[in-house]
Amino acid sequence: MSSDNEIGFESSKLGTKEYWDSFYKLEHNNFKDNKEDIGECWFDASNAENNMCDYIFNELSNIIIKEDVKICDLGTGNGHLLFQLFEDGLKGNLIGVDYSETSVEFAKDIALENNYNVKFFKSDILNSKDSFLIENVNSFDIILDKGTFDAISLNGEKLHDDKLGVQIYPDAVATLLKKDSILLITSCNFTETELTNHLTKNGQLKVFGKVDYPVLEFAGHKGSTICTVAFQKL
Repeated sequence: MSSDNEIGFESSKLGTKEYWDSFYKLEHNNFKDNKEDIGECWFDASNAENNMCDYIFNELSNIIIKEDVKICDLGTGNGHLLFQLFEDGLKGNLIGVDYSETSVEFAKDIALENNYNVKFFKSDILNSKDSFLIENVNSFDIILDKGTFDAISLNGEKLHDDKLGVQIYPDAVATLLKKDSILLITSCNFTETELTNHLTKNGQLKVFGKVDYPVLEFAGHKGSTICTVAFQKL
């Protein structure tokens, strides 16, 4: 990525709220017809969700052992990642947020149907006046992101202060995190180096760890199709 204003991706419908409203409306309707159809699990082919859960239980055990631990999933979609953590036995406050109303209603219905103790709220953390953002300053021990930053990167619309969403995101996440707490993020759009450069440039986050994925080699180049990196708030 050459600069903050040139992130290297073309704008896409995947970066629009309209797309996700429509997507989760369809998935919600499918769920109403078949309660076993809880929608798509993103990055399932890369086993990203299981890897994120394993990392939390193995590398962040000192955080999740707290009874009052607070975990927030940004761009939660159908809530699948939080439901997996709940099924795996994680206790505490599990909260999912999404700027799509249809996503939030869908996730709420899945939680109700399956007695998952997970809460969901509509929130756009890129909006500095968002009520959830304002009410949860320095609140969370762990923040999760599975593809949300990717979607944000596909929206070329300038927001407040003439900034792109990808520029606002690091500060917004840091606002929600407690000191020394963790952002665990999975991306398929950014390499580990690109993700690190972007999320640490505000001086509020540093690399804490990562998940190792199989390395592929093509035409003399090596890399992974996905990366999961943990960042700690300074």
